[in-house]
Amino acid sequence: MSGFIFLLPVNQNVEENSVSMYLLDYMDFACDEKVWEDEDSYAVDFFKEIISAFKDYTMIAGGVMRKVIKDTIHANGIDIGIYTQDFENEFISLTDIARYKSDDPTAVIQNWMRNRDVIEFLGLWERLHNPDFNPLEFEGFRKQAGANAFTMSPRKWIEATNAVGIVSKAGRYGGTYAHSDIAMSFATWISPEFQLYIMKDYRRLKTDENSRLSLSWNLNREISKLNYRIHTDAIKENLIPPELTPAQVAYTYANETDMLNVVLFGKTAKQWKDENPTVKGNMRDAATLNQLLVLANLESYNAVLINQGKNQKERMELLRQLTVQQLQTLETVSLNNLPKSKIERKQTENLVT
Repeated sequence: MSGFIFLLPVNQNVEENSVSMYLLDYMDFACDEKVWEDEDSYAVDFFKEIISAFKDYTMIAGGVMRKVIKDTIHANGIDIGIYTQDFENEFISLTDIARYKSDDPTAVIQNWMRNRDVIEFLGLWERLHNPDFNPLEFEGFRKQAGANAFTMSPRKWIEATNAVGIVSKAGRYGGTYAHSDIAMSFATWISPEFQLYIMKDYRRLKTDENSRLSLSWNLNREISKLNYRIHTDAIKENLIPPELTPAQVAYTYANETDMLNVVLFGKTAKQWKDENPTVKGNMRDAATLNQLLVLANLESYNAVLINQGKNQKERMELLRQLTVQQLQTLETVSLNNLPKSKIERKQTENLVT
């Protein structure tokens, strides 16, 4: 198990430029027969969490994997998927938007793309944003668009012109996504009134500090992950004897992570997942901005306490005191000067009592 030192606790993400390395280490771990001797063992559940953790990553240039940040727009009773990889360009589900008009969203999208003004709009957008756009193929489509015999689909458009503004995803949870510029144009074609509902909730997601599309939320998620490395190093150096099996090592990491979960959230990762079976991601992905700030501090402080030789019971009490103090302080301070949610205020009251 030469690469096993790279193992991360359950329910943790990894830095995007290290994902491939970590995945190889996890595969090595999974191939250890001892891990799978007991089908009900903690290690089996652990590896299942690992597989789940990589579902939201996509491969980009150079073999680097980048995480896709997902959320949902709620527009007049319709849930519309949205994702980003850089917090500058969001892609919105045309498939979900089209369901406002028909139970056959594919036909609606293809019908929209048959229009000459739509082809011209898509071509102009690609010229402005895509240096690899194929103008010759575009000109051919532009001349044919609008004719009765002309047909167009997202995949045909992408493959012929090297377009990047529209993305076609295969599979059960796939569909057609488009850059927000294009998606809003499509929504207006569907219904100007519906487009206003979409725009309203889209703006909410961009400004809400607790939204996963909010840059401030993700900056603090990244800070938490950096401090988490300090935390795991302390665990490895002080709590993991060399004679432990891979499954025992995994349990040690996860046990410390779940201690922080209990201190901050009042429950373990498994308890949270059992209570929220339909929620995507893990409890830390669902955390508020203030909780992420406190989590980053808890990980650093726990590393210090581990290095000082404190046992888990002592550390848990000291960490709980820090959590109460910091959550109470953050209740009065917000990056956007907005009041915290009722859920978060209730959680602080529970910690105090």
